[in-house]
Amino acid sequence: MGYTLNGEELEADEEGFLTEANFSDEIVPVIAEAEGIKLTDDHWLVINYLREKFREDGHTPNFRAMCKDFDDEHPGKDWKKYLYELFPMQPARQAVRVAGLTKPFGKGGY
Repeated sequence: MGYTLNGEELEADEEGFLTEANFSDEIVPVIAEAEGIKLTDDHWLVINYLREKFREDGHTPNFRAMCKDFDDEHPGKDWKKYLYELFPMQPARQAVRVAGLTKPFGKGGY
């Protein structure tokens, strides 16, 4: 399975994660559509956060760390619940896939 962007086939693993991270904003709607997600500004907030963490740390955070960061940076919302509304199929995995990043390390994203 892979994704086609501007006529180029991007390789993905059996779970739909790109085998090489792609930071192009053009890939996000392609993967989101395959995931059945209609993108909103809040989806992009999560996607940009994950991309920044990937660039800084070389991997994405687990769900607990995501919730803590969003609670700290954007208080007043139940982020644990809301992340599941945005990405119902395990936010720490589905959001990473939609962001065009590679499969998270081990259990829970590390």
